[in-house]
Formats: sequence, C-alpha cells, structure tokens
Amino acid sequence: MCGNNMSVPLLADAVTVSGAERETAAVIFLHGLGDTGCSAPHLGCLAVPWSLELIRDLLRDGRPRIPVTLNMKMVMPSWFDLMGLTPDAPEDEAGIKKAAENIKAIIEHEMKNGIPANRIILGGFSQGGALSLYTALTCQHQLAGIVALSCWLPLHKAFPQAANNGVNKDIAILQCHGEMDPMIPVRFGALTAEKLKSVVTPTKVQFKTYPGVMHSSCPQ
Repeated sequence: MCGNNMSVPLLADAVTVSGAERETAAVIFLHGLGDTGCSAPHLGCLAVPWSLELIRDLLRDGRPRIPVTLNMKMVMPSWFDLMGLTPDAPEDEAGIKKAAENIKAIIEHEMKNGIPANRIILGGFSQGGALSLYTALTCQHQLAGIVALSCWLPLHKAFPQAANNGVNKDIAILQCHGEMDPMIPVRFGALTAEKLKSVVTPTKVQFKTYPGVMHSSCPQ
C-alpha cells in the first residue's frame, strides 16, 4: 500500500493485494454482511492475469461491528444497519451516507498516491455491492466502473437527484445476481437495474443472472 494509511481509518485494517511493480489502477471491493477480507468467497473473479495492467485490490476488513436490526440486533461487521431486504424496507440513511464518505476517503487516498479516479473500479457483494453503487453514483470523481454482485441500490428513492451532478452518468455497471437468491430476490436485482438506467446511460448497465445460484458466487 502506497502512502500513509493512518489518515484513512478504514485502510488500517484493509487486506491488500499488490502488483509486483507500481500499480496503475485499483479495484476496491467491499464484502457482504459478516464477511471479512479473508473469508469472503466472492473474490475469485479478481484472481485473473491482467494484461498491461498492474492493479491493487483493496479488500476492506475491519468495518465497525454494530447491532444489525435484521439479524435480531446481533453485533457483527456491517457497513451500516439493515432493517429489511425489500424495496420498501426502512433504511439507515445516516449510516449509509457515513459509510459512503469513508469509501470516498479511500478513493481519494488512492488518487493522492498516483492512481487516477478513472482507473479505479468500485465493487462489492450483497451489502458491499449496495454500498459500492451508492458511493460511486454520489462520488464527485469520475470512476472507471462498478461491479455489483447480488445487491441493491440503497436510498433508491433519492435517485436520480442524488447523483452528484451526473459526474458518473456514463459509468459502466456490471450487475450480477443468482436466480435462486433467497435473501435478495432476483426481482429486486432487476428493479435495481431498471432504476440504475434512470441514473446513468442505460446502455452502460449490464444485468446478468445465473440459474441455480443462491446468495453466493459462481465461477461464471
């Protein structure tokens, strides 16, 4: 990791995978509720040879442990509180916005260390994917893209107005969802994709579904 991480609290506990030489791009991947950087099973897709690219993966590990309403107030690693997993469930607006600001601080840290914003991809699984969508769409910097796995758009009713002056209106979004997901039904994913098309250029949104896959990942 380049630079002084102490000024960005989340980076103190991040799991990092660095290239052999100086990195020229970064993937910031946010894992799901209760996962850690060492346990998240959704990262195999990142372990591919990158042609002409040297990419650092920042796998966040060390989120605050908070009581999660959805899980009977059990204390666990969570980006923000979750009250429900339906389009009309109440949301932790303050927690979502605070978490997004923390991720934006990581983005700016990378930029200060020589990686342009347009060579930073933000992604995540489940709650992490949700936060990656919200963060990128409200970010003041033009990012390279978003990978959103088995997730939704938090505070969706605030969009498209919440998008920061359309800075990322042309951002590429790859959204993937298991067709048998019992936690975040694929229908919720499809509704999210349609909402995203009202926020960014519609042709930039790809929504892919995977038969037989539940709330998990697959090689494809």
